[in-house]
Amino acid sequence: MSEPILSIRGVSKRFGTLIAVADVDLDVARGEKLGIIGPNGSGKTTLINCITGVIRPEQGKITFEGIDISRMPTYQRARRGIARSFQIPRPFVGMSVVQNLQVPLDYVASGERDPAGALGILAAVGLETRADDPAESLTHLELRKLELARALAAEPRLLIADEVMAGLSEQEIDEVLEILFTLNARGVTIIMIEHIMHAIMRFSTRLVCMETGRVIADGTPQEVGRNPEVRRVYFGK
Repeated sequence: MSEPILSIRGVSKRFGTLIAVADVDLDVARGEKLGIIGPNGSGKTTLINCITGVIRPEQGKITFEGIDISRMPTYQRARRGIARSFQIPRPFVGMSVVQNLQVPLDYVASGERDPAGALGILAAVGLETRADDPAESLTHLELRKLELARALAAEPRLLIADEVMAGLSEQEIDEVLEILFTLNARGVTIIMIEHIMHAIMRFSTRLVCMETGRVIADGTPQEVGRNPEVRRVYFGK
């Protein structure tokens, strides 16, 4: 079997007396579509912040493509191929859409960039016609797409989509899912964190449920959805 693209072993993080992530073990296969669910405060975002380097765990090891990245700064992880979107889009106001994209392109670039690269990324998320428009003029859906585009600027091999569909209509959710399916088909491994259950169940080939910092279920979406503990803590049944 091939080595997982991401491996997490014994990762724990606390904030004062609060244990946000508790001894988590998790492997993510190359090319996988992994969904992570759990009630608010279950540790999902803290785990993602540990993976991306926003925060450092007190203990445990995180390996990406066979390299220990546990103490690596965020920008180095981005340059190695880990990217994420954020729950709340915050574009650079006073700048055009394409200029917003040029910022991460310049930041993660290790050499010269193709000037057409930004437009190609915008085309991948359906924003090519808005390239020269002010970022603050974008709709909520378009802001979500811009957030994905900025993550894609790092040419990631692992993309973490953190509640990228929050506040969208059903048609808009379908548009974002289509983008994510296309990216995955092109070889990008995707971890999705989402509260919109029908969307994450439709997208994921594997689902993990967290509660109080622990992984309480790991399996196919159907298996996790039938898990009695998952139904108790997440679905309220």
